[in-house]
Amino acid sequence: MSFIDKIAWLHLREGRVLSTRSRGKDRYYFPGGKREPGETDAQTLIREIKEELTVDLAPATLLHAGTFTAPAHGHPTGVLVQMTCYYGAYSGHLQPAAEIEEVAWLTYNDRPRVSAVDQLIFDWLKEQQLLAE
Repeated sequence: MSFIDKIAWLHLREGRVLSTRSRGKDRYYFPGGKREPGETDAQTLIREIKEELTVDLAPATLLHAGTFTAPAHGHPTGVLVQMTCYYGAYSGHLQPAAEIEEVAWLTYNDRPRVSAVDQLIFDWLKEQQLLAE
C-alpha cells in the first residue's frame, strides 16, 4: 500500500466550499497539493495556495480541520491519498492560476463531482453542519 501525502485548504462561505478543477480533469479537488522535501504542512499549504489561487494564506490563522484517507482518484488500486486539511484566512483576490482551470463554490449536492477523499470531507463538513445541500 502506498500513500500520497497532500495538504488541503478548506474555505467555506455561506454553506459552500471552495473547490478547484485542474486542466484536463473531470473531478474537483480541494486546493492544495503535495509536500516538497523538508516542508511543513503550513509551508506546503501557503506555497500551493499562492501557486494555484494567487492569494496569501495568513500563517497565524491556519487551523487543523482533520486528516482523511481514501483511494487516490486516477491511481492504481492500493494507492491511497492522505489529505491533511486546514482552515485559514487569506488576503488577495481568488483566481485560478498554474494548472487550475476553474474555481467553484460547491454544496453537498456536488459530492459526486469530487474525488473519493474529498467526498469523505464533504460528508464530514455536512455532519458539522458547515456544508449546505
